[in-house]
Amino acid sequence: MDVSGGQMILGLVIGIAVLILLVLKTKIHAFIALIIAASITGIVGGMNPSDVVTEITEGFGSTLGSIGIVIGFGVMMGKILETSGAAEKLAYSLIKTLGKKKEEWAMAVAGYIVSIPIFLDSAFVILNPLVKALSRRTGKSVVTLGIALGIGLAATHHAVPPTPGPVGVAGIFGADLGMMILSGLIFSVPIIFFVVLYAKWLGKNKIYQLPEEEGDGFFRPDDSTIYEEFLNAAAEKEKELPSFMKSIMPILIPIILIFFNTTLVTLNDTGVISVNETFVSYVTFFGDPVIAVGIGLIVSIYTLARHVTRLDALERMEDGIKSAGIILLVTGAGGALGNVLRASGAGDYIAEQIAQWSIPAILVPFIIASVVRLIQGSGTVAMITAASISAPIVATLDVNLVLAAQAATLGAMVFSYFNDSFFWVINRMLGITNVKEQVMVWSVPTTIGWAVSLVMLLLADFTLKLF
Repeated sequence: MDVSGGQMILGLVIGIAVLILLVLKTKIHAFIALIIAASITGIVGGMNPSDVVTEITEGFGSTLGSIGIVIGFGVMMGKILETSGAAEKLAYSLIKTLGKKKEEWAMAVAGYIVSIPIFLDSAFVILNPLVKALSRRTGKSVVTLGIALGIGLAATHHAVPPTPGPVGVAGIFGADLGMMILSGLIFSVPIIFFVVLYAKWLGKNKIYQLPEEEGDGFFRPDDSTIYEEFLNAAAEKEKELPSFMKSIMPILIPIILIFFNTTLVTLNDTGVISVNETFVSYVTFFGDPVIAVGIGLIVSIYTLARHVTRLDALERMEDGIKSAGIILLVTGAGGALGNVLRASGAGDYIAEQIAQWSIPAILVPFIIASVVRLIQGSGTVAMITAASISAPIVATLDVNLVLAAQAATLGAMVFSYFNDSFFWVINRMLGITNVKEQVMVWSVPTTIGWAVSLVMLLLADFTLKLF
């Protein structure tokens, strides 16, 4: 290793060590810690201090310039879906559609859909009463239903834009957002499938079935009349909720517009079809994530919030923006760190070294995200940090950028435990207090999802390289 290469690596190692130390041991927020880490990485790595400042500001601005508006629109739409009852409506509809004895699958699918626009913690809090109602009235273990809902929420939360984390990662990698959505929706399915199988096994183990409590029994014998009672209660509850079509439209419309744009432009550019240039320009406009998610937001306002006053609607959207503010800052700071790595030459140097290794390059963002998640707990911070470090590295390697971005998001799913807020949300709301059972209820399922995603990423990477 030559001196310049050693200096670059030293800057990165010290920068990341300081980042982790600040996040874990001090009152410094992750946003500030990322900026400090970027500064140290650049200066120790041999950059001119004034150039470091320039690269930080340019990286911050260019990253938010590509995805900041999408995150803003997305969280505003999510808040309307959350407060209007749309999330509950989707869950009730799926339960009735899939039918008796498939309630855990219905909850998983509900989580799969609902978590695309709504924050993870909020979505579980909203749907948890439904988990308990199903448990009481159908005889299914509350643990099975709760894990199924949780993994449905977590899978798309990690992998599918316009959830802020995946949007930020896509922006840092420069990955196509339409393909990011499609790949995330596909990768989430096997994750959910295997974790729900585990949840069903765990629910049959009496160690993990909660005892009945006054008015809140969690496990009862299966009986068709009890299930009919649930359906009747659900029908009464649904009278207060928006229709299924109104609930799903704000989610579907942006996804359809983005998919149509990505598909049409790809087919046109490759010569498979020939489309009028003016038509393509309009499809590109309406299918751009900024416009598509903006349209979804407007649809949600005039279908789900039309019964509330103007001031109430504005207040709901502003609440969403408040929750997104820190995510925007952390994402921008992650972009700043990545830009410094590019400018310092550390990214290129590491890429040259990795190219000589025998491991697939797709593992670089995956491993970094996994390690950061285990150390500090936040999935979003782990995703952004992994993207920031690995984007300059994989840019010069033979790796599909969408897969690299998904590697950063899904690597951050590993072993959720005490330093993850969602670990406590799930266990507290399900009433799990024993530490061993808490690990079985949520740490193990997230690790199963992480392992499944690793296999899928390696298979997808291998398949793409074959063709």
